[in-house]
Amino acid sequence: MFTNKTLLITGGTGSFGNAVLERFLDTNIKEIRIFSRDEKKQDDMRQLYRNDKIKYYIGDTRDKRSLDSAMRGADYVFQAAALKQVPSCEFFPMEAVRTNVMGCENVLDSALENGVKNVIVLSTDKAVYPINAMGMSKALSEKVMVAKSRNLVGSGTTFCGTRYGNVMASRGSVIPLFIDQIKKGEPITITDPNMTRFMMTLQDAVTLVIYAFEHGENGDIFVQKAPAATIEVLAKALIELYGSKSEIKVIGTRHGEKLYETLVNREEMAKATDMGDYYRIPADNRDLNYGKFFTEGESKVSEVDDYTSHNTERLDIEGTKKLLLKLDLIRVDLGI
Repeated sequence: MFTNKTLLITGGTGSFGNAVLERFLDTNIKEIRIFSRDEKKQDDMRQLYRNDKIKYYIGDTRDKRSLDSAMRGADYVFQAAALKQVPSCEFFPMEAVRTNVMGCENVLDSALENGVKNVIVLSTDKAVYPINAMGMSKALSEKVMVAKSRNLVGSGTTFCGTRYGNVMASRGSVIPLFIDQIKKGEPITITDPNMTRFMMTLQDAVTLVIYAFEHGENGDIFVQKAPAATIEVLAKALIELYGSKSEIKVIGTRHGEKLYETLVNREEMAKATDMGDYYRIPADNRDLNYGKFFTEGESKVSEVDDYTSHNTERLDIEGTKKLLLKLDLIRVDLGI
């Protein structure tokens, strides 16, 4: 699939980029390009991997010129560059727009101009029924991808997307914070004990992108079915794994947080295809002349529910511990 091909990862110094490298470096892929604006993180990766297959490009998705130079000769693109911290996006919403929306548009435009075959745009459950600036900007990035995908017939390029729930132990996520608090003997600070989040590993995230790459048509968005846990259960599972006596302290919901997340809304579920472990959400490719389109009978939308972290499989403490033990971060800590 990727034999003798060149893959470009925007935002490639993040957790996802490192997970992709671990998956692909020992394959017959020709080249992996890491595109990001952080030279320190790029140098850290250079020293860690020391692999000639990896090429590093300093740039910012906000600057299309820097993208164009990295995009030339690329076969595939994983668009992972984003501002993803909910509180910071709340305080600086236009920065979220510039990176998550306009930056995504630049990636898509540059990919099309340079003849890239496939672009996968990474999104988040926070893009569904968004209540915060981060989710709103990611929802718009999805809309940009779908809108541009409608004009790709005959171009040889495919744009599609993926949506993630909580990617466990990714940079800036809650699990490393909880572990740090446990190691320091501090209370574990949770916002709301009943708050639920989908639980996915970084390897799940990479597998979902590859699945979208293999099965996606223009405008598709793919979602992996995933279990969920409450934040309280997650904290208690970590306390038990580390044999800690840390207490749990409820600090209240932060800016822009939801009680639960939604991966697929009702309207999307009505047209989604169940692929087994995944849902495929096809694009609505009708044009603005709605009079040409008629449907008969009662809408299917009334018969379905959202797919949320409240109604998916719910993990108990033992189930959460089992999932946590898949994380290298925890396995190294525990000497497993």
